[in-house]
Amino acid sequence: MTVGVDSGSGVTAPSAEELAEYEQERPARRLRPALNLVISVWCAIISVGVLAQVFFPLPQGTQFYLVIFLAAILPITLLCYRGIKVPAVLNPFKARTHDDPGLIDWILAIVALAVCVYPLFGFDGFLERRQEPTTLDVITGALLLILLLEACRRTTGWVLPAFSLLFIAYAYYGGYLPYTWSLAHQGFNFDAIIAQFTMGTAGFYGTPLNVAASYIVLFTIYGAVLDYSGAGKFFIELSFAAFKRSRTAPGRTVTLAGFLLGSVSGSGTATAVSLGTVSWPILRRAGYPPEPAGGMLAASGIGAILSPPTLGAAAFIIAEFLQVSYLKVLGFAVIPTILYYLGILLAIEIDARKHGTTSAETSQQSAWRLLLRFGYHFLSLFVIIAFMAVDIPPFKAVVYAVVIQFALSFLDREHRLTARPLFNALAQGTRSVLPVAATCATAGIIVAVTTQTGLGLNLAEIIVGAARGVTDNHTVVLILTVLLSAIAVLILGLAVPVTASFIIAAVIISPALVHLGVTQPEAYMFIFYYAVLSEVSPPTALAAVATAAITGGKVMPTMWQAWKYTLPAFLVPFAFVLTDNGSYLLGQGSLVGMVWTTLVSMLAVAALAVVTGGWVFVKASWLERAVCVPAAALLLYLAPVTITAGICLLLVAVVLNLVRRQRQASSVEGTVAS
Repeated sequence: MTVGVDSGSGVTAPSAEELAEYEQERPARRLRPALNLVISVWCAIISVGVLAQVFFPLPQGTQFYLVIFLAAILPITLLCYRGIKVPAVLNPFKARTHDDPGLIDWILAIVALAVCVYPLFGFDGFLERRQEPTTLDVITGALLLILLLEACRRTTGWVLPAFSLLFIAYAYYGGYLPYTWSLAHQGFNFDAIIAQFTMGTAGFYGTPLNVAASYIVLFTIYGAVLDYSGAGKFFIELSFAAFKRSRTAPGRTVTLAGFLLGSVSGSGTATAVSLGTVSWPILRRAGYPPEPAGGMLAASGIGAILSPPTLGAAAFIIAEFLQVSYLKVLGFAVIPTILYYLGILLAIEIDARKHGTTSAETSQQSAWRLLLRFGYHFLSLFVIIAFMAVDIPPFKAVVYAVVIQFALSFLDREHRLTARPLFNALAQGTRSVLPVAATCATAGIIVAVTTQTGLGLNLAEIIVGAARGVTDNHTVVLILTVLLSAIAVLILGLAVPVTASFIIAAVIISPALVHLGVTQPEAYMFIFYYAVLSEVSPPTALAAVATAAITGGKVMPTMWQAWKYTLPAFLVPFAFVLTDNGSYLLGQGSLVGMVWTTLVSMLAVAALAVVTGGWVFVKASWLERAVCVPAAALLLYLAPVTITAGICLLLVAVVLNLVRRQRQASSVEGTVAS
């Protein structure tokens, strides 16, 4: 099943299963057909159970459900993902088409199932023993800890498990630190630490796993149903049909396709790969060099997880942390999304002029005809928003959307969700959540330790204290704290997945921002954007690496091109937390305030486009670009005085460029006349 079409390029997009592999640092195993079928049946059963849980919740409560959910997904995670990476010369599966789990993997899976279901036998008594766990409680909890760390290592790499071990060591040895140190605490023995992880509501079965089991898995099932019902194919076809004749059409097509396709994949890197596979031949024919094309594809890919109506997995955690509706979090993201895509479109306009790109015929179909025939694929997306607007919880809204998309699939003979494709969609929905669930459960270690030791508040005092060591000016202290926070989140995001980096930063870094007067929504959204942007941040930039492999461009230049396209998303979040009017950009406050801050921020994005693209009406000089740097910064501060100064500087750059254009035109006319 593919999610794309050749659109005249002769290339099809990769399948949903292949996209899932691109998203993982350590791809899933290629299982032999018989075992793959068994795993798929189990995953489909889990999907059905998750959907049923929405309307028929277990009477024992949420934590009981989370124990069952982890028991269902942890064993198959250990079976579906490789353990130790074997060198190619020693790999007995090198020439085979399958890579089945070995004896150790099966033993780990069986042990995982046993220790996960252990709390279910006498569940109430298990919870009541939290203050005095039995030896068996501690042993099973320790085994579960080891298995979760291994599952997380297999799916996302060693960094998050290493972080988790450091936090465990801090919980155990923190009591030995000098009591005068800010990080010192009373210390906890191993039994208390394990009890916090397994018997409390802030450990393995805390908010992160609850979000994965109650929200994220439902949206991955919905995304799979969209994919198998032909929505992904339609979104790409519509994007290629919408823009045909202008020299900026290829870039606009990629941008629109990324936005639409991201609703299906839910993954920035996977969307970028799918887009690149289909779009690179067209971009190449239009005249785009490999590096700018790769940067554009990476930026378009992650745009969808920064944008309504789906956002990324971390957005569900924001809603849970803030105890607000998911629809409210979507509202936070509307204006930043407009500014993000404005930056991309301006960069596309500039690159089209710089590289002399041409139009490239991409589709013989009419966009209107496609909308009339297949526009029903948008209906389920609208249903989610509409239902949440009338206070229907998102987990119910998405189930209704799944049912509606299933029914609508029968309008397309090629993509009807009959028994086999429906089974595949349900299985793929759960398979897609395996790495996320392992990450969320492991991240619960960090949340639990932070809660148990008070680490978040202590680190907040240290961060703010470091900034105050430079100056006592509140504004400067806030700026320094925000800069340190941004760097910390980016560095963290280079090593761990977006969801994990957000959770860690939310519990450790956000208290420092809140301590300085930043509201919780502003702090969380600031961290969310920087966690996502790590996917296009050098030196790792997974999305840019993936697109560079497709375009054949050099990796580092592709990363910098991606950074150029996404620069507004790096700077606009500073306005959330540094300025008094920044809350307007998150949709909080009066309509008038939202409108004028959006317009001013658009001018700032335009100034940034001049800086990174080097173009206004003609190629910009170094002076014009230099003038636009403070112009953008002053505009984004969103204060009357700074806005006035920023507009004046931007006008200076525009006038200088107009004068140079006039001189160039006069010079050309003189040359022609002579």
